[in-house]
Amino acid sequence: MQRFRCLKCGTTFREEQPLDGVRIDAKQAAQIVSLICESVGIRAVSRLTGVCQETVLRVLTTAGEHCARLLDAKVRNLEVEQCEIDELYSFVRTRPDNTPHGDTEHGEQYCYLSVDRDSKLIINHLIAKRHGDNARAFLTDLKGRIASRFQLSSDGWPAYTGWDGGVAKVFGSAIDYGSEIKAFGKKDSILANSRERSNRKFNPDVCLWVKRKAHIGNPDFAKINTSRVERLNLSVRTFNRRFTRLTLGYSKTLENHKAAAALFVAHYNFCRVHSATEQTPAVSAGLTDHTWTVAELVLATI
Repeated sequence: MQRFRCLKCGTTFREEQPLDGVRIDAKQAAQIVSLICESVGIRAVSRLTGVCQETVLRVLTTAGEHCARLLDAKVRNLEVEQCEIDELYSFVRTRPDNTPHGDTEHGEQYCYLSVDRDSKLIINHLIAKRHGDNARAFLTDLKGRIASRFQLSSDGWPAYTGWDGGVAKVFGSAIDYGSEIKAFGKKDSILANSRERSNRKFNPDVCLWVKRKAHIGNPDFAKINTSRVERLNLSVRTFNRRFTRLTLGYSKTLENHKAAAALFVAHYNFCRVHSATEQTPAVSAGLTDHTWTVAELVLATI
């Protein structure tokens, strides 16, 4: 960065930096963030931009922390009718089988997600282990962002369901809540030829049955569904390199993992036009009146 010296007092200063602690200009910072949000790995971003890996990681962590604060401030007082929640598996540094017992920063780390059925807005997210205390923390944060009574849908995880579950403890009776359980497996029909028999292990599982159950209030059974949030899980794995299965792009530190998740959520909400609504989720939810550029996201004031 260019440094300058005051002719009167002799004090030196430099040009304003778009991200605290990162000595690159706003255009280059936006380019790096754009590549990360398009599922480009850290080493590939370094090769494409000519910026060293350490600087790319500093942009990731600084922009991710900025986006986390932005989401916490902007995504509030929402009018939501239908909300779906789910958890997305990932791991940090080591797989669960190779992680020492009690290590809270490595091994499996789930991404809790909530999505507005209509606007497709990601209301909140949480990177944490998959157990009841974290589920309640996630639901408490969700409750603080929605201004009205709404219908909540989840899978059958016991940390959510039942009167002893997290939803009942956090929301009480001030919600309409139902769960949907899906069973997947192989078709029972006999395969027609030898080619199908040889490829059957690569065939996707099919949904064998669906069970819906009302837990709290009076939920609309036709809208007890988790398909939208499960489709969102696919988007996360597609556009966030750290969630892509069976690659070397997994996170090595929990800090970077949380920053990448916050960066994806902010970019998804404010910059990415959703094909179903033909506008960004933030525009659909009334949080902004236009599609943000990545530069706007990086430089947005909170």
